[in-house]
Amino acid sequence: MPADRFSTATRLKALGEQAAARVYRARPPRRNRLTGRAALLALVLCSLVVALAYPIRQYVSQRSDIADQRHRARQAGAALERLREQQARWQDPEYVRQQARRHLHYVMPGETGYLVQDGSGTGSAPKGPRAAQRPWYENLWDAVDSADKR
Repeated sequence: MPADRFSTATRLKALGEQAAARVYRARPPRRNRLTGRAALLALVLCSLVVALAYPIRQYVSQRSDIADQRHRARQAGAALERLREQQARWQDPEYVRQQARRHLHYVMPGETGYLVQDGSGTGSAPKGPRAAQRPWYENLWDAVDSADKR
């Protein structure tokens, strides 16, 4: 028998255990990653997010409404300014006279007014001798009938 009392397998096993013991001693002990404090912090943060989500959404919505109302107020102010300018123009007798001539085809005494038709009208008067002999209401009724057929 050899001088050694242990077999090679036993020695290898002992060496492996010693090496494992040295490795585990060198490493710090493993701790659970989720501690009680971390869980409490996560819970507080989640509750804050849930509690503040609705008020923040309302705040953003109201800011948008305020911006929209300010834009409408600026538009109304611009429209009011245009109306004031138009009112001031209508106070001038020359402007009133100019608008009456342009839109109502008024002429001053002594002037001769002409109305030029450009032929863009779509209506046409009934033609022929029969149209002149009929009463006006029959011509009107025929015009209404022809308009219904279109």
